[in-house]
Amino acid sequence: MKEGNQNSPLLTFSENLATAVEKVAPAIVAVDARPRVATSGVMWRDGVIVSTSHTVRRDEEITVALGDGQRLPAKLVGRDPSTDLAVLRLETDDQSGVDAIITKDDNLLKVGNVALAVGRVHGDGGVTAAFGTISFLGSKWLTWRGGEMGRLIQPDVSIFIGFSGGALIDVEGRVIGINTTGLARGGALTIPVSTVNLVVDAILKHGGIPRPYLGITMQPVTLPDELRSKLSLMQERGVVVLSVEAQSPAGAAGIVLGDVLLVLNDAPLDDTDDVQALLNRSQVGQAMRATILRGGEQRDMTITLGERPQRKEGTDDESRHRWRRSRRR
Repeated sequence: MKEGNQNSPLLTFSENLATAVEKVAPAIVAVDARPRVATSGVMWRDGVIVSTSHTVRRDEEITVALGDGQRLPAKLVGRDPSTDLAVLRLETDDQSGVDAIITKDDNLLKVGNVALAVGRVHGDGGVTAAFGTISFLGSKWLTWRGGEMGRLIQPDVSIFIGFSGGALIDVEGRVIGINTTGLARGGALTIPVSTVNLVVDAILKHGGIPRPYLGITMQPVTLPDELRSKLSLMQERGVVVLSVEAQSPAGAAGIVLGDVLLVLNDAPLDDTDDVQALLNRSQVGQAMRATILRGGEQRDMTITLGERPQRKEGTDDESRHRWRRSRRR
């Protein structure tokens, strides 16, 4: 190499990226918690590891490969499928070689910022990295399972098999969030640091995040003009019940297939997102007043919200293709 090339801006940029990966590498681990291939995880704080719920398929007999080659047992503290996060804790005090992760305020991000996805897929190998940019930023949003994200972060970065649970970092090696393919069909998203911290705190304190649910699958429906006129309804839409889970709060209240939910707690319903927004502001055990249409007649009832049960995660492909217009609430 010619001496003049040593001052090349491109070479400097390349070296800075490599340094950023080296900086975060000790905190990137491989989590053996599913068949065939490990998933990535991030040492978040004090022996606590964060990964993605849809790739941590086992609740027991989990091992973690650290950057220095150690393989250590880990315990699943809890998971929150609605934000696709799983929290584990190393079952040993020997954590030599593991550096504390450096986090970044996701409010400072800009579209076009360079970003790197960093994972550790093989316990006996080094980290793997993919290069890209922040392609889209949005405000708070709800996942298809009802979890609230502090903001929408969409990286234009290849998330290969095993990369879910790894970190998205900036050019200084600071963590922007946790990468996942389990929250959007056919693409990758990044769970922001602010959301990860909230979920980790709640799981470490309570072992999980109790979220209220109704136990029904719904989709929006337009109300016929004749019916609206007959019942003097101002609203044009509601949500029709497509299925009712056994022993669910809605089932216990008397909701059946084909009912149309019009109002919950005095709030008219126009879309399934309206239902989820109400649930996010409610508590397990809370009684909700409901107005429904059944057989062309209005009925009032009360639904006592239950705690959403934990479900086993599906495969990566299953998780990607379960996003659809009809929603389970």
